[in-house]
Amino acid sequence: MSKAFTKESDGDDGDDERGTGSALPSDFKNYITPGGFRRLNEELDRLWKVDRPKLVDIIAWAASNGDRSENGDYIYGKRKLREIDRRLRFLQQRIDSAVVVDNAGKDHERVYFGATVTVEGEDGQSRTVSIVGVDEIDLNRGRVSWISPIANALMKAEVGDTVILRTPRGTEELEVLEIRYDELP
Repeated sequence: MSKAFTKESDGDDGDDERGTGSALPSDFKNYITPGGFRRLNEELDRLWKVDRPKLVDIIAWAASNGDRSENGDYIYGKRKLREIDRRLRFLQQRIDSAVVVDNAGKDHERVYFGATVTVEGEDGQSRTVSIVGVDEIDLNRGRVSWISPIANALMKAEVGDTVILRTPRGTEELEVLEIRYDELP
């Protein structure tokens, strides 16, 4: 069959991290902190109750102006509406599959999901990371996914333990200095 008669994708497949595709392998659970779960619900609520209705009004206004084939407001609005709908589907899927783990305020001796861990590298530099769900990653705030290499190296470690961090750049020894379970907003 000739390619001339097939429909090209408009990028609405949803295979990216913000679409309906999953950033988690199928055999992993979607662990999330209470703060991350709240943020996902707030974004879903804002998109559904604020952003989408405003956009639908703009599209309706643009459609009433006549010729839609050259109507930039209409064309852009429809594209933006598809993006919002794709994000809504993604958020709903993530919320439905979420397993909320609340370790805030607990007194664990070892590193588990939700821990905030301070480590010291071989170079003497210390850094602090919080182990969170894949939907909560924020490297600027030191939040790393529970399936990341550093989280895997730290899991079940105790204060004073030395762990081996394996990265594409090689291996690094990290000493665990502090483990705490703060509420992560």
